[in-house]
Amino acid sequence: MPNIKHIISVSSSKYILGDTLKELKKLKDHSVDMVFSDPPYNLQLSKTLYRPDSTKVSGVNDEWDKFNNFQDYDIFTKSWLSEVKRILKPEGSIWVIGSYHNIYRIGYALQNLDFWILNDIIWRKTNPMPNFKGTRFTNAHETLIWAANSKCSKYTFNYQTMKKLNDNKQMRSDDWLINVCGGQERLKDTNNQKLHNTQKPEELLLRVILSSTKPGDVVLDPFFGTGTTGVICKKLGRKFIGIEKNANYIKEAKKRILKVKKVKLEKITLLNKKSSKKINISSIL
Repeated sequence: MPNIKHIISVSSSKYILGDTLKELKKLKDHSVDMVFSDPPYNLQLSKTLYRPDSTKVSGVNDEWDKFNNFQDYDIFTKSWLSEVKRILKPEGSIWVIGSYHNIYRIGYALQNLDFWILNDIIWRKTNPMPNFKGTRFTNAHETLIWAANSKCSKYTFNYQTMKKLNDNKQMRSDDWLINVCGGQERLKDTNNQKLHNTQKPEELLLRVILSSTKPGDVVLDPFFGTGTTGVICKKLGRKFIGIEKNANYIKEAKKRILKVKKVKLEKITLLNKKSSKKINISSIL
């Protein structure tokens, strides 16, 4: 009986239904060029949140986001990152997105596994959810960590492409001003409610995949959700491996990606949102 570990190679895009910690073990060593990961946030929500008008806030309260404590979350993080390290090609890179709840713990784990951090990117949300109680600043951004497989990796960075798409200016790490996923792009269930609580906007993945992969590269997404990574890979002529344990998510991802057509590079534009005008502090004191 052959050992099933490390036998799955990649010749075309793949959807994998299953638990990512188990499914990652089946992927071949050094078989993917880039990884994009949107892991559970570990929000640690202890009670339902309400708006001032007493309506319920639709937050992230899914079972996949629940861990007993920080130690369990750290063990989980190290487990999937260790497998990703093995699967990623020596010249490959990884992107991980998170909020203040988890991104610092993930960064610590990345460095302990000898990934080499290249940038931390700020996705500033142009339409964030307000802080209804007024007890904190509005949480209006998420952080993406971009890291090479090692300090010596000759990773891909399409500098000129990103500069051209940014009005011929160097793209900065702090000005990714992008709307939260909404409108027609947001997948809805039969009750017209959002299908996935943390669906990422296509604009965000476009920047990630376009900047750090080449046509034909293989992108692994170990928490595939409703398939935004697959959508952008298909548009840009990349292959993908999407692992997702929720059967409904992966079913809807397949339907979504089936409708996507490849686009020409010259047809791609970025939604260059601009920050609001500066205000003289003396005028509001």
